Amino acid sequence: MNRKYRTYTAEFKLEALELLKTSGKSAAQIERDLGITTGLLLKWCDRYQVKQENGATKLAASDLEAAQAEVRRLRRQLAIAEQERDILKKAVSIFSKMEP
Repeated sequence: MNRKYRTYTAEFKLEALELLKTSGKSAAQIERDLGITTGLLLKWCDRYQVKQENGATKLAASDLEAAQAEVRRLRRQLAIAEQERDILKKAVSIFSKMEP
């Protein structure tokens, strides 16, 4: 089963988040009005923050999302270092058993 997910542009997300902030409507009502999945707007609130740069409004990863991405990167890097260490341990073991 191939499941196709709808994707939304950054502009659409930005406008939806701005609408949530300024309209006074509930997130559920805005989701119904825009025809998006229930809970998606609040997920975007957690995932993104609206930033003003050079007079333009744009979406950026939230601090939590950026921190989680950094943790994922560091875990991958640690796993690679552990694999390299294990390989070196085996190599030392093999070479130490060899007689000169």
